[in-house]
Amino acid sequence: MSNEQVDVEGRRLKLSNLDKNLYPDFTKGEVIDYYARVAPVMLPHLKDRPATRIRWPDGVRQGRFFEKNAPSHTPDWVRTATIPTPGSSTGRDTLDFIVIDDLPTLVWCANLAALELHVPQWKIGPRGKVHDPDLVVFDLDPGAPATIVEACQVARLLRDLLADDGLDSYPKTSGKKGLHLYVPIRESARTSEYAKAAAQRLSDEHPDLVVAKMDKRHRKGKVFVDWSQNNPAKTTVAPYSLRAADSPSVSTPVTWDELESCADAADLVFSPDEALARIDEHGDLLETLFTDRRSLP
Repeated sequence: MSNEQVDVEGRRLKLSNLDKNLYPDFTKGEVIDYYARVAPVMLPHLKDRPATRIRWPDGVRQGRFFEKNAPSHTPDWVRTATIPTPGSSTGRDTLDFIVIDDLPTLVWCANLAALELHVPQWKIGPRGKVHDPDLVVFDLDPGAPATIVEACQVARLLRDLLADDGLDSYPKTSGKKGLHLYVPIRESARTSEYAKAAAQRLSDEHPDLVVAKMDKRHRKGKVFVDWSQNNPAKTTVAPYSLRAADSPSVSTPVTWDELESCADAADLVFSPDEALARIDEHGDLLETLFTDRRSLP
């Protein structure tokens, strides 16, 4: 297995097992290369947000583990933040999260086989103060036989409902079977209650297509509008993150035109190479998340 010492923006990193397959046809070296190349558009979405890493050290067909706490071998140049975690499964009141603010930290995480990077809808300040959320997110999860095609339809309905409340929304694929809709807002402690109420309104207006209840029995052939990821303790997969499946797919920002014209689930599946080509063409389609902040109604 190949190992390599590299310099990344002045940090010395030892990369290991570069030719090990983390996906059946995609090596660890290719994972690291993807994250290094996507960094210019991905890092702004990770900045100041404590990251939960999901690691597959032996590849996607073997076991995974969630890592919130910084491991003991974390380099001293990696930014960490001590965050309250009441009710944590570890039994600890706080955890030391990693904050992926720069390219060396992103490459270091990729070298640990952190294929998926998940972040909350809130940020921390320079000294670690936890701010109120500055994003609302809706996870549109189709229940079979519904697919992402139906999720696109629901996304458009939800976009219109949010627009009636004076809010703009921006879509990305989950990288699996659904969609995420982001709403940039001025910091607010009310995001969870607002998102729940909006999902319920949409379900009331379109009961044949939309479900807002957690109970999985109601989801067959409908799209579950999951508002629960606005709970401050929860996270959503970050824009441009890889997802673990047999083939590497990317949680990819998309245009409303693409959602309008989606006729087949395969239309909205993007490989790492396709995601990078889209960035070359469009730049970051979610760049507006940083500037277009509106108050919740």
